[in-house]
Amino acid sequence: MKLNKGLSLLSLATRAGKTKSGNFQTEQAVKSGTAYLVIIAADASENTKKKFRNMCSFYDVPILFYADQDTLGHAMGKEFRTSAAVTDAGFAVEIKKQLTVEEE
Repeated sequence: MKLNKGLSLLSLATRAGKTKSGNFQTEQAVKSGTAYLVIIAADASENTKKKFRNMCSFYDVPILFYADQDTLGHAMGKEFRTSAAVTDAGFAVEIKKQLTVEEE
C-alpha cells in the first residue's frame, strides 16, 4: 500500500513522537491545548465526528476528515485509528496542506 505525501508526513510525525492517537488521547491533546491539528477517519461514526467537530470548534483546533480507519492506522503504524492529533505546529501545517491538496 502506497502512502501519499500527507500520510507519509503523519507517519514521520508519529515516529518523532509528535502525534496522539485514539479518541481518549486525541481528546486530551485538544483540551490541554497541545493539538495543532486533528484528523478523523472519514468512516468514523457520526457520533465521533460530531463530538470532535464540536470540540475542535470550541478549542479552535483545525480538523480534517480523511481516508478510513485502516489507512489512518496504517500511516501511524497501528491497526485501526479513528482519530489522531498532531502536537507539533510545523508538522500540522504541512500535513494539513498536503491532505487538503490531495482531496481536491
